[in-house]
Amino acid sequence: MADVYISKPFVKKEDKKELVKEVDEKKDEKQTPFKLRKSLPFNPFSPFGFLPKGVDFETRDKEEKVILILRRHPITNLRWVIIAVLMSLAPFLLRYFPIMDFLPSNFRFISLVGWYMLVFAYAFESFLSWFFAVNIVTDERIIDIDFYNLIYKEVSDTNLDKIQDVTYKVGGVLGTLLNYGNVLIQTAGEVPRFEFNLVPRPEKVAEILQKLREEEEQEKIEGRVR
Repeated sequence: MADVYISKPFVKKEDKKELVKEVDEKKDEKQTPFKLRKSLPFNPFSPFGFLPKGVDFETRDKEEKVILILRRHPITNLRWVIIAVLMSLAPFLLRYFPIMDFLPSNFRFISLVGWYMLVFAYAFESFLSWFFAVNIVTDERIIDIDFYNLIYKEVSDTNLDKIQDVTYKVGGVLGTLLNYGNVLIQTAGEVPRFEFNLVPRPEKVAEILQKLREEEEQEKIEGRVR
C-alpha cells in the first residue's frame, strides 16, 4: 500500500514537549563550554578520559578543570608483554639445553630467582612507563608528561592561547583498525611542538583542542569588549 494511505502514529502533546526538551538539552550540551560541563566517572587505567572525575596532578590550579587525560593505546603494550612472557618461559626451555648443569643446585635456584626478579622488574617498569606517561588537556593549558623511569620524568606545558595549529596522523594496519595515532600541536610557546603519541581517537582529540582554542579566543574577545 502506498505511504499516503498509511496514517501517521499519534503522538501526545506531552510526549512532543518531552522530545523537544530532550533535543534542546542535547543541543545545549554541545554548545556548553567544556569547563561548564559535568565531570564523568573515570577508570584510572583508561587510555582516553573525557571530562574525568577526580583526576589531579602536581601543578593543577584549584579552579583548573581537566578536559582530557590520554595514554598510549593499550595495544602498544603488546611488545613488552610478549617479551616478558618469552623471558618467563626461557628457564623451562633451557631444561633441554644443559647449559647450567655444571653449577650446584643451590646456585641454579638462586640464578632462577634472580632471573624472574629481572623479568618482573622489566615488566613493572614497562607498565609504569605506560601508566605515568600521560597527556593532559585542561581548560587552561596542555601538559605533556614523559615518564622514562622511576627517577626521571619530563613535564612540558603551554597555555591554550599559544596553540597555533593541531593536526593528527593515523597510520598502519593496527592504527587504522583500532583508531589510534599521533596528535601534533604547534604552539607559540617555549616548546614549539607537542606530540601526543599513539593515543586513541586522535581525530576527537584534535577536535576538542580546536574547540578549546576557539573558546579561549572567544573569552579574550569578550574580555576586551567589556
